[in-house]
Formats: sequence, structure tokens, C-alpha cells
Amino acid sequence: MKLNPQQQPPSDMPVVELVYFNAGGGHRASSLALESAIARAGLGWRVKRTHLFEVLDPNARFRHWTGMEPEDVYNKRLARGWTLGLSQELRVLQQMIRFGHRSLVQSLTAYWREQAPAMVVSLIPNFNRAMADALAAAQPASPFVTVMTDLADCPPRFWAEPQTQQILVCGSPYALAQARAAGMAPHRMWGVSGMLLGEQFHDVAPVDRNAERAALGLDPSRPVGLVLFGAEGSRAMLPIARRLTDTQLILVCGRNEELATALRAMKRNAPTVVLGYTRAMARSMQLADFFIGKPGSGSLSEAVHMGLPPIVVRNAWTMPQERYCTDWVKDHKLGLVLPSYQRMDLAVVQLLSRIDQHKSAAARMQCRAAEQVPQVLAQILEKAQRVDMNKAA
Repeated sequence: MKLNPQQQPPSDMPVVELVYFNAGGGHRASSLALESAIARAGLGWRVKRTHLFEVLDPNARFRHWTGMEPEDVYNKRLARGWTLGLSQELRVLQQMIRFGHRSLVQSLTAYWREQAPAMVVSLIPNFNRAMADALAAAQPASPFVTVMTDLADCPPRFWAEPQTQQILVCGSPYALAQARAAGMAPHRMWGVSGMLLGEQFHDVAPVDRNAERAALGLDPSRPVGLVLFGAEGSRAMLPIARRLTDTQLILVCGRNEELATALRAMKRNAPTVVLGYTRAMARSMQLADFFIGKPGSGSLSEAVHMGLPPIVVRNAWTMPQERYCTDWVKDHKLGLVLPSYQRMDLAVVQLLSRIDQHKSAAARMQCRAAEQVPQVLAQILEKAQRVDMNKAA
């Protein structure tokens, strides 16, 4: 049964649960993008978005004891650019998750016995073994699917959990090859083209670039760079803005008000637009000519999808799950990968001298995951329901 996206599905339709958390902005954004994509596909499911930590800590004890949410430490580090050592911290976190596996499974099993979802879709790493085991215990007929929000895995035990009943959806051939090498069974692997992007990136209204640039105080005849370091921003944007004092910039600071204030107070030679958190990122990208930011799979995929050649940095501070993205940029000749931000001014000159070639490379990249993932999920759920009916018969 297919519904018009404006219609509400009947109460007896299958419940599909999307699991996310707020470490960085990508997982929550992907859950929203998938919810919207499912509605556009007219599949008639009742979609429920679930914050994992609200299930594991329903009384908010962590916040009561510490005064912060579980993801806040990670997000504050991103905002300050303190990413050195995250590889080691990731292994410590994974050890803690393994140590608490039994408790995690018990909590999630009780939750899913009560909720009885027809399918659970995870959009987060690290906790997939616990979720897969819990759903198998609580609702054996309900498939557990993980949709990767990174272009590559960071093995072991980051995204792929081959010892469970997990079904893994990979957004790149490289991630698919990693899953195969990790021992995922072929029938539990699906490949799609790219990351889940929000509806605004697929339903882009045309804009009068010259008029909109002029309205923001930008010179329509000169190049504009868009600088973005995710939903939490990063203090790395300050030296970038200084080194590019003669380049027009749109600086997107996300929820980092302190950073936005500092950038607005900075004296630069070129016109500058400083934005806080915005839901109109596609529109901002339409006004830019190139992208500067961290090599996160989400924002990088958005920029390339919108035709913006990227400049990114890879060094010891680059987070482990983002390192492959720099290879992706180089392999597809999408833009430039630098060892640091020190020579950003020269890098911009170099990028602009070959901007047409980089834009052509970006145009060849097809990101159709928002169309493909709902169809993949529909096939998975249909097969599970058919198997369950045959068992019942």
C-alpha cells in the first residue's frame, strides 16, 4: 500500500523505528532525512524516531549527575577543535560498551518487547551489536538494519557487526568491500549511492545568485567560499577567516554562538556573512563557489552534491571515521586535501585556477541514497513479513 506523503498512515500500519543520537549533527540529520524520504516514498509506515540515550537512561540520571547530556563532551571537543587522541578514546568507549553489553541488551530488550516495532533502523555506530541482540530477543521476526552515515567503516566494531543478525546498508563501494572483508554475509549487505541527504538538497529551488549575494553584501562578481565544520562549528574557522581576509566567505557556525560572535567581530578585507544554525544549508551552498570544512561524510557529501569543490585537511587531528573521506576527495579529483590550514590562502588560489575541472568531477557524483534507502528497507521488511507468515502457516 502506498500513501500520498501528506496522508497519515493508519494505526495498524507497521512501525519502523529510526535510532539516532546527538553526537555531532550527522546522525540526527540522517534520521530526519530518512524519515522525510520514507514519507516521500509513500510506503505507509508509521515512522518513530528514537534517541538511543533516552531509552538507555529514561530518567536522565547522567544529566542529573553531570549537568550535561552524554553527547555534550564529544560535541564540545568538536567545537573547540580538540580532536587529537579520539582514536584512542574510541577504543576505550568500545571497551566500555562491550563491558556493559549485557545491561544494554536487557534495557533494549524490555523496551522493544513493549514497543514491538516491525523493523528497527540504526543510524549510529558502536551500539549496533547490543541493539541487534536485543531486537532478536524481543522481536525475532523484526529485522535490524544499520544505515551507515559514514562513507567508510572504522573497523573493528564501529559499524559492521557480522556476528549478529544485522543488515548493513553501505553508501560507498569502499564501505561495501569493508563489510565483505569483515565477514558480513552477502544477503545482509546492501549498497546505495552516497549518504542520506535532507529533502532540501534534492528539491532545490532555483535562486538568483547575483541578487541574493548582493542582498547579503557580497560582490556577485567575485568567488565566495562556504566554511562549515558541522553543527557545533569549530575554532579552526578563526584562523581560516584570518588567512583568507581577501576572500569572500559565508561562515556557518552552527550552534556555536561564541564562535559566531568572534567571527562577526573580526576585521577582514572582503565581505563576510556569519550564520548560526540554519535549516537552509542548501540555499547557502547555492550562493557559494567552493567549500572549506572538516571531512565529515555528511557535510562533505552535501557540498559535493551541490557542486562545491571542497578543501579539507587530513592530519593527526582528523577523526578516524573521517580519514577515508579525504581519500574520496583525492581519488575522485573533487578538490584539495591539505596537511594543515597554514597555506589555505594558496590552496584557494590553486582550487580556483582549476575550479571548472573540480566542478565537473562533483557533477559526476550521484547521491541517490534518499531515493534508494526507503526501497531497500521496503524489500527487507517485505521479505521478513513473508518469512514470518510462512512460519505461522
